[in-house]
Amino acid sequence: MAYRVAIVGATGAVGRELLKILAERKFPVSEVIALASPRSVGQQVSFGDDQVLKIRNLETYDFTGTDIALFSPGAAISAIHAPRAAEQGCVVIDNTSQFRMEPGVPLVVPEVNPQALARFRKRNIIANPNCSTIQLVVALKPLHDLAKVKRVVVSTYQSVSGAGKEGMDELFNQTKGSFVHDMPTVEQFTKPIAFNVIPHIDKFVEDGATKEEWKMSVETRKILDPDIQLIATCVRVPVFIGHAEAVHVEFENPITVAQATAALKKAPGISVFDKREDAGYITPVDAAGDDEVFISRLRRDPTVPHGLAFWCVADNLRKGAALNAVQIAEELHAQGLLKKPAG
Repeated sequence: MAYRVAIVGATGAVGRELLKILAERKFPVSEVIALASPRSVGQQVSFGDDQVLKIRNLETYDFTGTDIALFSPGAAISAIHAPRAAEQGCVVIDNTSQFRMEPGVPLVVPEVNPQALARFRKRNIIANPNCSTIQLVVALKPLHDLAKVKRVVVSTYQSVSGAGKEGMDELFNQTKGSFVHDMPTVEQFTKPIAFNVIPHIDKFVEDGATKEEWKMSVETRKILDPDIQLIATCVRVPVFIGHAEAVHVEFENPITVAQATAALKKAPGISVFDKREDAGYITPVDAAGDDEVFISRLRRDPTVPHGLAFWCVADNLRKGAALNAVQIAEELHAQGLLKKPAG
């Protein structure tokens, strides 16, 4: 059984990663259609080792007969075209923030809540969580099952690729310019990002948090448990690929470092690398290009009755976006939730 799959936003960083991962994981496709805005029509993108796809116009594309659409074009574009695709019978897996908190739209990380996919037919849309949320809930799930997570305090160190190709270009240009005494041009971020850190991702909301921080809180509750309390501080750092998180967790029940380590090592999608020595931990450079969520620096938090702290790293373009979307498609296929392929 093979499917017609559309990649929406195929010229972007996540869109290209979607094409790469679809080919790498040999998802059963009969045809892949690359879609983007009218200005990108005619450009070419690669699929696998030997296929080149020409970009087609998203605005005029008829999704009838397309089985699955993986969307990553930006929230405003998804708001227009994802419902249209869904109404035309195509299953939409959306990487943007547009539908994540809407009732009737499952918010899914396959290692954490694959059972939520059973509800997708109400809208024919499945939402991919925020990149920083995905790696966090993958790490929290086995610990929550073991001792029930009560409260999370997390600080993120998020790479510029989370802001797309433009963010990566800005870091590159500012870094290069600093060596020839060029004044940095600030366009994608609120302050210079080269040799700096910026405690501001997305817009501010009423309580003083940023929307990125709000997303981590509400998405974790929707995916994992509505009773979890979470506060986040989200920081942009001068790293090209890979998000890192310093996580402090308070549990309802007793839990030891040994118990947590054993549970994490058994959990899908997690790699524990924690040697308690120089370089005995994973950094974003180490994680780039890998599919796992890496856990290091696991230790007891003595400031609360049942507390642990750990360091969590993942490739935000892969597990934080494209890989998770492809895994959702794989899970739909494995659960028999997809209709017989069109055509």
